[in-house]
Amino acid sequence: MALALEGVAMEIIRAPPSRDMAILLLASSQDSASVNLHRAMLGLGGWSEPTVLPHGTMHQHLERKIHLVLIEQLHIHADGIDSIHEENADCEIEEVLILSRHVSATNTPALTLHAIGIPGETPHGDEGQAGGKKGTVVPPSPRFASLFRGMLDEGRSRGLDKEYDLTLETTHHGPVLTKPTLYIEIGSTEKQWNSKEAADAWASVIAQNLGLKESEPVSWREGGDVMIGLGGGHYAPRHKAVLSGTNLWAGHLLANYALPFETPEDGQEPSGAWRHSIQASVESTRTAFPGGNLFAHLDRKSFKGWQRTAILSLLEELEVPVRRGKDLNQHSQL
Repeated sequence: MALALEGVAMEIIRAPPSRDMAILLLASSQDSASVNLHRAMLGLGGWSEPTVLPHGTMHQHLERKIHLVLIEQLHIHADGIDSIHEENADCEIEEVLILSRHVSATNTPALTLHAIGIPGETPHGDEGQAGGKKGTVVPPSPRFASLFRGMLDEGRSRGLDKEYDLTLETTHHGPVLTKPTLYIEIGSTEKQWNSKEAADAWASVIAQNLGLKESEPVSWREGGDVMIGLGGGHYAPRHKAVLSGTNLWAGHLLANYALPFETPEDGQEPSGAWRHSIQASVESTRTAFPGGNLFAHLDRKSFKGWQRTAILSLLEELEVPVRRGKDLNQHSQL
């Protein structure tokens, strides 16, 4: 459409209509725990009839902007599924919660959750063993810490802590997405993957967190304190203790294996992928928590002195303060 104003042609460009925001709950038919969790979520009720889309089958919640989608592809390899769903469902995805099995070398029964990405692995850009791209991290869902604490409460109230390790994990595996994402898992064998009790417990926690149980949904508000955790093992015991006993928000948690150092020479800064790993994780966490007060918590005993010195120098450069665990976890549930 064009208008003439004092002899000047003016074109009015109409903005495209805004799309509805939605949260994507993603499950995969190739994963028995994922299918079990999908069943548990549907069992809560309040969902539409299924809609078949090019990438999967969708149920929309009737009261909240939540899409429950079952795809055939294994989720860890579903790069860009957030953008694909936006295109096919004509919506704007706010965040992604992926329902999944958990596997461990010890086959320990577990309810667990974690952010995703492959920090610290090289060569950057190469495909990871379990999806994703080496050196790439995905923004973490702001629900990480609140879902963890909710799972602790729900698991204990149901007595699941007698059989399951109620835990969390450090950042690992794919897929590569752009929206804040979190994996929600049941482990670690077919018995647990198909456990109705475990899936129903997780469904209850998710429903409470998303506001599906006559509750207000958890939502990020600018100005909150956001912790990234550096160091320790895969199940991050020191970071877990802090998050269990506080109302802090959580970003990426990086195990020692995601912070590879090479021994420095002649007082030089140590080389290795540790620097990129921290930088990428800080940037990614800041993206997920706009206006957040980001700080780092270190598992200090897991580092050598020269490694701590290098990390603290980088954190100062990135303007990320460091807080000590003894000042944070006064009321740990662990």
